[in-house]
Amino acid sequence: MFINHTNHLSQYWSQEQLAAAHQYGEIIDLPFPSIDPQASSSTVMDLAQEYAGRIIALHPTAVLCQGEFIYCHALVERLLAVGITVLAATSERVVEESYHDGVNEKRVNFQFVQFREYIR
Repeated sequence: MFINHTNHLSQYWSQEQLAAAHQYGEIIDLPFPSIDPQASSSTVMDLAQEYAGRIIALHPTAVLCQGEFIYCHALVERLLAVGITVLAATSERVVEESYHDGVNEKRVNFQFVQFREYIR
């Protein structure tokens, strides 16, 4: 089982990203929690502990974890400590700029490249 623990549901992924995730098993979306920017570090750590328990109970092969930095760091450490593979998605940033009718537009797309494993 591959757990997608991000703000981006797998239904919107490219075929390349889906294929890479399927190498770890069935994809399960576990949406990233809403983390109050005013929350204390202690509160964020408690949330990471709660989600670590939920994820560990599912016995995943791998977890994609990307989002709020303090939460991710705490969660990744907990998952690695019990032997769960944790990944980050890498992407190529493609920017298209245009200027017409006095308006400068910028469109940014991120194209999946690979999953990169967290290591200790």
